[in-house]
Amino acid sequence: MIGKIVIANRGEIALRILRACKELGIKTVAVHSSVDRDLLHVRLADESVCIGPASPLESYLNIPAVISAAEVSDATAIHPGYGFLAENADFAERVEQSGFTFIGPSAETIRIMGDKVSAIKAMKDAGVPCVPGSDGPLGDNDATNLSLAREIGYPIIIKAAGGGGGRGMRVVHSEANLISSINLTRQEAKAAFANDMVYMEKFLEHPRHIEIQVLGDGKGKAIHLGERDCSMQRRHQKVLEEAPAPGISQAARDEIGATCVAACERINYRGAGTFEFLYEDGRFYFIEMNTRIQVEHPVTELVTGVDLIKEQIRIASGEPLSYSQEDITLKGHAIECRINAEDPYTFMPNPGLISYYHAPGGPGVRVDSHIYSSYQVPPNYDSMIGKLIAYGNSREEAIERLHNALDEIVIDGIKTSIPLHHDLVRDPNFRQGGTNIHYLEKKLGMD
Repeated sequence: MIGKIVIANRGEIALRILRACKELGIKTVAVHSSVDRDLLHVRLADESVCIGPASPLESYLNIPAVISAAEVSDATAIHPGYGFLAENADFAERVEQSGFTFIGPSAETIRIMGDKVSAIKAMKDAGVPCVPGSDGPLGDNDATNLSLAREIGYPIIIKAAGGGGGRGMRVVHSEANLISSINLTRQEAKAAFANDMVYMEKFLEHPRHIEIQVLGDGKGKAIHLGERDCSMQRRHQKVLEEAPAPGISQAARDEIGATCVAACERINYRGAGTFEFLYEDGRFYFIEMNTRIQVEHPVTELVTGVDLIKEQIRIASGEPLSYSQEDITLKGHAIECRINAEDPYTFMPNPGLISYYHAPGGPGVRVDSHIYSSYQVPPNYDSMIGKLIAYGNSREEAIERLHNALDEIVIDGIKTSIPLHHDLVRDPNFRQGGTNIHYLEKKLGMD
């Protein structure tokens, strides 16, 4: 087993990793920016190293600083969490070249899956169903692109190959706007991702966002842990997630899960990963793979009983998978609310001092958060300050427990997304289950 881990992240995921390490008897090193010295995981870690000022570019995205922290602390591995450097292939490569273990997939896998064009090709080769599209980057020939769009059928969506987080996408409803949309998306992709490659896909009108959690040992064996429904989102950003997905049959779950497992085994996938799909009219369409732990991993942990962070660490230590596919059964239902420091309806960030914090409790309630009374939420990072998760024997029980937990939680001093979640858990369409990815934006009048 790995002896000491650098936690190369901040906030709730850093605290989550630290807790898993403590249960495994592993020493921890918390790296932090100058503004984050009072984070809970920094206080609880065995050691801490300041790696730079508040700016992410000078701290959490500073590869030499993170690796230097591992060197000076005599750590043997680095866990990137999610965001920041988690899906940076150059970082993974430099970590291993420096003699440390990267807790995640190989740099080669991250590169293939980080470029959506190469990821789609790899998945098609592995037999994973994909959205009809250009099957590669778009060229500069306008006539060819117009012909391709006619063949696919409008509406279509132009996507940046190096995009992520909902950026670098443009929906085109008519031929008149196609060429200008391609050019504009290229310009945006170049500015945002230093990569102007774009591709074209059929735009599905009313899909749900369903994802499959996988674990691979890096030696040709893999398992899946069922699916999550992440359809409640706005501007491609997830707001609420649940597992299992309402209305997905066991047969459909087994079929798409087996397909994802076969793809993982084909590429010798190592660690935790997530296949993301659009789901419409009973069919799955691959859109991307996340080669890291997901924000919404707790709902899968609650319905399977598997600690995904511990499994990441065990796999990185060279151990075999702790579970076979036959060991994985889904029991009950779990729902997660992302709690953000922002206006609940304009979504404008609202950092500041938390004057008072009270965590909810009761059966089936889990809170993953790093905040506390008198904690100062900095303006430099993502606005998520925690996750509230409720588990029940049924979806209805999980919803009621979530409703109660939202009534109990108190975060004073700043605006948060809690009022929006109050509204969502009372929404009759959400309670019925199976809303599509456009539902929340329509509800909020954003469409």
